[in-house]
Amino acid sequence: MKFVSALFAGLAALSLGACGTSRHLPPYEKPLAHAEFQNVRTTAYTHSEADHRQYGRLTALGTELHAASRPTVPRAVPAGASENAAGYQQIAYMPRAQPFVMDNFSGQIYGSAAADWSRWPAGTIFRILATGQLYRVEDYGWALAGRNTIDLYMATPRDMNGWGVRQEAIQIVQWGDPATSLRKLARHQKYRHIKRMVLELEGHHRAAAHLH
Repeated sequence: MKFVSALFAGLAALSLGACGTSRHLPPYEKPLAHAEFQNVRTTAYTHSEADHRQYGRLTALGTELHAASRPTVPRAVPAGASENAAGYQQIAYMPRAQPFVMDNFSGQIYGSAAADWSRWPAGTIFRILATGQLYRVEDYGWALAGRNTIDLYMATPRDMNGWGVRQEAIQIVQWGDPATSLRKLARHQKYRHIKRMVLELEGHHRAAAHLH
């Protein structure tokens, strides 16, 4: 529902409030394979951006935005990689005390994320392998429709800008329900980015790709 700083505006999510403009939808990308492990472009957003202030800390699901717990290492690398690669350590840490949500799914801790709900349905929980952090898809946005990009919520502009744009390997811990996502989106199809997600959820991929 939001966009990151102007530096990364071309890739980040924009607010729902700006969706009625004459802007074209972002270029369509072929969906990634539906698999447990994926390599995904990630961006970041925060609640204090000017276009998002009217929504406060709420997500598209009506829940409160939460940042993921921070790992105790600056950045970890997956097991099997060199321990000295780029000075990073293997994934093995205890999360610091940070705002978080305890999910009913095995007590998992997660932060909020925005994505195209036809690719990662609302409620999808995933782990960033490099950091071990868990996120749940709770938002969507204009610049995410038809894109293989996930926007991660950060608590501060500094954290948001520090993340920037990164290609990350993720593990899907739990897929969200496409049918539930479709029901939530269907009533808002006057917005073209939502219409594109609805078309994909209904299996009309060619029509979704040609929607501008």
